[in-house]
Amino acid sequence: MYLVRHAKAGDRSSWSGDDRARPLTGKGRRQAVKVCDQLFPLVSLHPEALLISSPYTRCMQTLEPLAAQLRSAVSADGRLAEGYDRDGALELIASVPNGSVLCSHGDVIPDVMAALQRRTTTILGAPDWRKGTVWVLAREGCDVVEASCWPPPAAD
Repeated sequence: MYLVRHAKAGDRSSWSGDDRARPLTGKGRRQAVKVCDQLFPLVSLHPEALLISSPYTRCMQTLEPLAAQLRSAVSADGRLAEGYDRDGALELIASVPNGSVLCSHGDVIPDVMAALQRRTTTILGAPDWRKGTVWVLAREGCDVVEASCWPPPAAD
């Protein structure tokens, strides 16, 4: 399964609206398409796969190109939202079908990965927390046994 940090969004400090509605930038939209291009061949092998996102606009928009390619939909789940307790995200990771893609935030993903590592998940390579990064989580049953990350795609 895959855990994606949302693509590049507008600057938090210059956004005057509700932060939950802050959208992707043009670069972020291009990055989301490239994340889709990386994931589509893999996720399409799993017809039972789900696309689940933080309800924040920027996370939902990150998975929308993939949903369009799969002719599927992105479901919002508050357990992936900013500031949410990692236990909910870990529960979600343990329960979704293989091939599923989850999208969350820069405060959630490092906390989740640290918790997985404490639970004996082997982290391969150096962690990368940048926007657009994809974590590949290998499971045995409900347990994540190995994790590695792909760097964010360039979105010139």
